[in-house]
Amino acid sequence: MGVAEKRRLIKQYKMERERQQKLEEQEEIKRLRKELIPKAQLMPYFDRPFVPRRSEKQPTVPREPKFCIPRHKTIRCCRMSCNDMSGPSQLQHLPSSVEKTEALYKNRGLQ
Repeated sequence: MGVAEKRRLIKQYKMERERQQKLEEQEEIKRLRKELIPKAQLMPYFDRPFVPRRSEKQPTVPREPKFCIPRHKTIRCCRMSCNDMSGPSQLQHLPSSVEKTEALYKNRGLQ
């Protein structure tokens, strides 16, 4: 076997392998196209009314928000936190969220 004959056999083998890969890809494409044909979906039943089930979880309990800022999160230049303002004069003008809501309802006449 000469060098020219070996090259010819290698070239022929490569061409055969490429042809096989091309055929496999075409078969794969045909198979995928058959699978991807849209199929009809069943219509939902509207003759019976939808009744949602009651949740088994406990309802959440509302809590008053915490407006106190921890010392490590305060601005360094001010050095002031909610703990420093604990005197009665500073906290009297800060209404709670419940008081704010009640005031809104009174103003709108929704009580």
